Amino acid sequence: MTSFVVVIPARFASTRFPGKPLAELHGKPIVAHVIDRARESGADEVVVATDDRRIAEAASACGCSVAMTRASHATGTDRIAEVVAQRGWDDDFLVVNAQGDEPLLPPALIRDVASTLEAHPEAAIATACHPIADVAEFLDSNAVKVVFDNHGYALYFSRAPIPWPRDQFAGDRSRLPENLPAHRHIGIYAYRCSFLREYSRLEPAAIERFESLEQLRALANGYRIAVSVTADAPPPGIDTPEDLDRARGRSAPL
Repeated sequence: MTSFVVVIPARFASTRFPGKPLAELHGKPIVAHVIDRARESGADEVVVATDDRRIAEAASACGCSVAMTRASHATGTDRIAEVVAQRGWDDDFLVVNAQGDEPLLPPALIRDVASTLEAHPEAAIATACHPIADVAEFLDSNAVKVVFDNHGYALYFSRAPIPWPRDQFAGDRSRLPENLPAHRHIGIYAYRCSFLREYSRLEPAAIERFESLEQLRALANGYRIAVSVTADAPPPGIDTPEDLDRARGRSAPL
């Protein structure tokens, strides 16, 4: 079994949905569901990283470890890096970032990204993707795409449709060509602590700024990202109150 911890970055402030981690879903806060999914993954430990006492109290009520972090972090990755510094975890220690707004995240997917990172010693990060079969999803700029090499390492992430099927799309863009290696990125990451210690010191890259994709900072600075392919897309996370209403219509996680 791969040894790893899960850190759940959760903040109260949100432009579209303030207080989201504490919103009720099937009788308990969203963050409590994320904690359950993380525990079911087989993680050695689960830690909620937050700057808000209300979220800390909700996590503690679940018996979960809490790390209080600064409010100024720009990304969840920065928040997790502070937890790594607080805990003094070894450089080769594996940490999975499970977002605090993903109450339906499959535990197997959490475990899989950790195992993928362990299996790729040259990688600093591991992430996941699933095949794209729908042309509308392929062309959607909100659907982040990833292409990777023959050894499973990411070559590039983009909001643009990649790889571009030039010959077929010259005449027909109503469907994707058969066997096109198009994959949608799933925003879950496993990190080596050695990378997290360096992350905050890395300069943002031009490609990161233009694509608005922070994982491109790692690629631009020479870090390798291993990519795991899963057959199906996980249930969507919760970004808005409307997303929460849709989630409430689903069956409660077991």
